[in-house]
Amino acid sequence: MRRVVITGRGAISPLGHSWEAVLAHLRSGRNAVQRFAEWDAYKGLNTRLGAAAQPFELPPHYNRKATRSMGRVAVMAVRATEMALEDAGLLGDPLLRSGRVGISYGSSAGTPSSMSDFGRMLTEMDTQSINATTYIKMMSHTAPVNIGVFFGLTGRVITTSSACTSGSQGLGYAYETIKSGRQVAMVAGGCEEMHVTAATVFDTLFATSSANDRPESTPRPFDVDRDGLVVGEGACTLILEDLEHAQARGAPILAEIVGYGTNSDGRHVTQPNVDTMAVAMQLALEDAQLPPEAICYVNAHGTATDHGDIAESQATQRIFGSRMPISSLKSYTGHTLGACGALEAWISCEMMREGWFAPTVNLQQVDPRCGELDYLIGGGREIDGEYCMSNNFAFGGINTSLVLRRWV
Repeated sequence: MRRVVITGRGAISPLGHSWEAVLAHLRSGRNAVQRFAEWDAYKGLNTRLGAAAQPFELPPHYNRKATRSMGRVAVMAVRATEMALEDAGLLGDPLLRSGRVGISYGSSAGTPSSMSDFGRMLTEMDTQSINATTYIKMMSHTAPVNIGVFFGLTGRVITTSSACTSGSQGLGYAYETIKSGRQVAMVAGGCEEMHVTAATVFDTLFATSSANDRPESTPRPFDVDRDGLVVGEGACTLILEDLEHAQARGAPILAEIVGYGTNSDGRHVTQPNVDTMAVAMQLALEDAQLPPEAICYVNAHGTATDHGDIAESQATQRIFGSRMPISSLKSYTGHTLGACGALEAWISCEMMREGWFAPTVNLQQVDPRCGELDYLIGGGREIDGEYCMSNNFAFGGINTSLVLRRWV
């Protein structure tokens, strides 16, 4: 079995697009949540809060012809991928067109405005709102398809449209593909475009924060006074590569993926299951051939929803006991949905390299119903460790767990 390393990263996020920018934001103890006044127009909507990606510029070669099949979600994914390929030293490399490099990438859905165009067609009984690229922008695999076309990738394409585990499954399946020798490298990750419809999905479940006049105070994962999640957006691409291949070409190495576990609850679409969440973590540890004691930190899914935080923390305690340091990056970025699995895995790798892990913003008093864990509260913490874990859980009862190794 081959070893799999991360040789490039690119991100578009609410905290910035470089590690330096993200780290500065994490150390500031501020979130990126803001109020969207335009959402006041929607009757019945409780939340007005979101975390938009910071502005980014597109190079001149992102012309009309190159982007005609892309909505915002695909544009973010393609640009993040370009940054990751450049970081890995692979941008423009003939390897990309060799069939030896594939894509494993996902989002919850395509661009919402294109979906609205079809809705307009049905209500107005008129196809004027539809053109040749409307469906391409709308389809759930619009991101990996556009990545493949833009960079001429001819390897396998794995589309991971699995809501909040789209990004983590993107990484996990890419890892397994390289580990088994099917591809030498993979473009992996996830993305999501923020839209009022995404907020509405959770709003109808009474799972969104309504602290609309205090955006700096929410979300607050694991806190006794948490009142729900905040939606966010972004894209994160990691270049995964066979270790021997990476070393042979002198590639920079960020970290190693050593374990991946995924399963499903098989019980309920939206209510999490402590038992199967814990099994996913155990599967990742077994794949990595590591005992729980080897993990120095767990990056939680931590959405700030009532049942989700309780189930996740109890499952984590079941595997690691009360000693485990844990925090949630969604307290800074909001819930970036399809992007979160990749974005949080990347930041976890960087924090492990930094030897400093960010706390959960706004966490003041842990809900006693949550597991007894070492919650990072207040300031960050310096931890010198070789392995960390990043967990994500999605609608449909899909659970994922990644074990990451610091590269030295």
